[in-house]
Order: sequence, then C-alpha cells, then structure tokens
Amino acid sequence: MTATTTSTRTATPPSAARVALKSPTGRGLLDGAWWPRSRDLATELPALADVLDPLWGRITRVAVNPMLWPVVPRKVTVRDRVLKVGWFTPELDPHKLLLLSYGTGRWDLLVIPPETDAATAARFMTAACDPDGPPLTATGLVAAESARHHDAAVGDRPQTVEESWEYEGPATSTHAVPTVAGT
Repeated sequence: MTATTTSTRTATPPSAARVALKSPTGRGLLDGAWWPRSRDLATELPALADVLDPLWGRITRVAVNPMLWPVVPRKVTVRDRVLKVGWFTPELDPHKLLLLSYGTGRWDLLVIPPETDAATAARFMTAACDPDGPPLTATGLVAAESARHHDAAVGDRPQTVEESWEYEGPATSTHAVPTVAGT
C-alpha cells in the first residue's frame, strides 16, 4: 500500500463537497460528516476546504488513516495555497478525518465511504450531527450501519446453518434438537 506521495495537482470535483456539520454548541466525538465522491484525496480535499474555510477558518492540515485511502498525498493544492496532509495508522479512526485550522481549532468529521447509498449516507450525516454527540465513534457508526444491513438481509431470507449457529447457538427454531427418551 502506498501511504504517501507528493501531489500538488489541482482538481475540482463536479460539484461542492457533501458535508453536514454539527452546530458550534454541539458536543461529542464528531463535528459532522463528509461524504466524498471518490477515494482520491487530491481531488476531494479542495472541495471540502472550499466549504469549510469560510465557516471554520482556513484549514491548514488534514490527517487521515490510510486504511481507506489508496494514496495519501503529502500536499494538496487548494486554490492559492497548499494543504498539508498527514496519516496515522493506529492513532486515528479509519472512518474519521481530522482537520486543523491554524489558531482556530480542530475538527473531526465522520468519513462516509464514497460507495454508500444516499439513504444510508443521510442516516450517517444525521447521526454525526446529533447535538449531544453521536453515541459511537466514527468506525462504531459504520459498523452499526453494516450490522443493521446484515440483520435486515438475514431477516428477509432463511438463515444458513452457519448464521443460525451464530445468532441462535446450536439449537434454533429451524433446526430440531435431538432428544433422548427417558432423560
């Protein structure tokens, strides 16, 4: 996996960044959510900075976990400046983007995977913007949504033997348990 490269290309996605932000008085682990259109940080970060700079002050640094990004550039050109990008593997939640604004502060955004459908992305954005803070970490929110989809899919069809064992143990309502007479 390539963790870092130098990239200063300027690319603009087809439209503005898809981002939802919590009110400034909100609490919790996340300050909002970002739903990029691709896993290309050099293309996606300029649009995100264009949205956030007027609200939060000039974003100067970004940190990501490279687990979900095929290439993490060290620098990304945003209009007339350079945005520095760093990566941290064990220290940073893979589904979170850390943003720093010089002299203004730090913000953490849930990164919604680009391939997420619109309805699921809307649920993620709502959860990340909960004024009291989402009850889970960024990865916790993604895992909960994945489990929700898995449970719905399992409920819509007969369970396999392995799923039956996983959810109900060796004795389930769809599998008879042998009994021995006289015990």
